[in-house]
Amino acid sequence: MPYSPKQKRDTREKILESARRLFNRKGYSGASIEEIMSEAGLTAGGFYRHFSAKDELYAAAVRQFLCKKTPAAWQRRRAPTAVPKPHAQRIVDAYFSREHFDDHDGCCPLLGTGSDVHRGGKAVKAAYQEVVEQMVKVFEDHLDAPRAHDRALALVALCVGGMVLARNVGDPALADDFRRTAHTEVRRAAGWK
Repeated sequence: MPYSPKQKRDTREKILESARRLFNRKGYSGASIEEIMSEAGLTAGGFYRHFSAKDELYAAAVRQFLCKKTPAAWQRRRAPTAVPKPHAQRIVDAYFSREHFDDHDGCCPLLGTGSDVHRGGKAVKAAYQEVVEQMVKVFEDHLDAPRAHDRALALVALCVGGMVLARNVGDPALADDFRRTAHTEVRRAAGWK
């Protein structure tokens, strides 16, 4: 008996969630198809009913991050403050939060997979670039001209670079310094108090 379209969608969603977590935790090359399927509670043989290759799975998992129905804990709306913040500032504050820093499975895919992307195929690179471009657009939409695009590129580099450095140094105090300083510089450069 064939699976219903809903069952097939649900199974694909389980595979994507498993892949997203494992790609973030172990990197693109560190997460095997067998491991991804096992964590999803499925057999490896079923993979090719949903995806043609690991590159396609990676691309779909990264894009899923951009349009998840349920945001990760670090992405959820906070209680309103007395002074409303611009949307981009709320995103930056969440990005540099302790919750995002500690969420190795649900973090932004730019942090956990960047070193593997350059060895991936076109689909892998395109999906990674799509996340970068979305971040740039968030900043561009909230920065005053002139040079909004250049400034947005610099702010994305500060966000991602600051968090990657913080994640990869062994000293927790230095990690906090990187995260705090990059956050402060992004806010200053964007003109937020």
